[in-house]
Amino acid sequence: MQLSSQAEAMLAGEMGPARKWAVEHQLQIGRMFDAVDMVNVSQAHMMADPESTGEAGVKLVESFAALPEEERRVVIPTITDPRGVDLNYYDPLGQTEEMADLERRFIAACQSLGITMTNTCINYQTVMPPVRGDHVAYGDTGVVIYSNSICGARSNFEGGPSALAAGLTGHTPRYGLHLDENRRATRRFAVKSPPRELTDWGVLGAVIGRRSGSYWEVPAIEGIENVPTSDEAKHLGAAMASYGSTPLFHIVGITPECDALDDVGGSRLPAEEVTADDLDEFRGSFGARGEKVDVVVFAAPQLSLVEMKQVADLCRGRTCHADTALLVCTPSSVYTDAKAAGYIDEIEAFGGRVLQGTCFYQQYAREIAEANGWERLLSNSTKIVNILGGYGYKPALAPMDACVASAIAGEIV
Repeated sequence: MQLSSQAEAMLAGEMGPARKWAVEHQLQIGRMFDAVDMVNVSQAHMMADPESTGEAGVKLVESFAALPEEERRVVIPTITDPRGVDLNYYDPLGQTEEMADLERRFIAACQSLGITMTNTCINYQTVMPPVRGDHVAYGDTGVVIYSNSICGARSNFEGGPSALAAGLTGHTPRYGLHLDENRRATRRFAVKSPPRELTDWGVLGAVIGRRSGSYWEVPAIEGIENVPTSDEAKHLGAAMASYGSTPLFHIVGITPECDALDDVGGSRLPAEEVTADDLDEFRGSFGARGEKVDVVVFAAPQLSLVEMKQVADLCRGRTCHADTALLVCTPSSVYTDAKAAGYIDEIEAFGGRVLQGTCFYQQYAREIAEANGWERLLSNSTKIVNILGGYGYKPALAPMDACVASAIAGEIV
């Protein structure tokens, strides 16, 4: 791989062991994917919840934090994905002091590196959304697919270490979706039953993602006439990435790189229909009407301020069933605005709990289930029901209003 003189100096250890580690790590990734060189990136977004990093990952970042300031500080804006523990509320969930202590250590180490603890998977809605053509190094799959598809930015899925490496060096290997040729459509889907509400967008994303089934497939979607809201596009992409490892999609006439099908080479591809029956078949796999519900979760992705208002409006003047918990995950920045607007009070008066800077599946979800005796989980997130089946839950899917109604009834309605 070709390296700049600055990167060569980092590799030689002239800028300290952290940057030397970072370039060595990036070279391994770049060689794996046949990258010719590096590309400068404007931002990095790091997935590094303590459940994923473990003791070893925390010790690595702590070792960098012990270095002189000029050797350890990130050189571009570097932000974080949701944390694993809301340090204001963890014992009642069944999380342990050991989990919280690991989180505290990691936060302190990151701050020593100059990393901004945004703790969000919706940074494109809350922090600084990238613009078309902007090369970035993002981690969370929902962040990457939204930024590539809706914003027109350029990022691969960056693991926690590779995002940290990008923060320390200011560049990342140039492969995958940093290259024009890999952004062209490889599959073409004709939607015959357009989505109507938020969860419908997630279901559509899941069906297309499952059919695509590969990081290297790029779906072009036609048949969508109504422009999705930011939250709807968020759920579409998060589900597509979860079910298909998809990092980029195009919607004809809507997303920035695809005014027409020919813009992404889609007209040469055979059209695969997505029908109402396909969507209903998927929904049926997550239906459990009439069954007792232990916990209702709004997360994955975290909720925007608009979604917080929607939940609060549904909760207002009503009460959650005594045997059902309701959890809402949102970034701290959104929490502050939601608190000022009265949305937090409405949700908590209902009997729910709003968690700051976490996302449920990243915060020891298995241990939380065991501590509380939870099994049946209900959500409006198509992404989270895909993930939590592997954590010992029996997940079910429903629109937001039905989720709140089920929390009141204590069973899925």
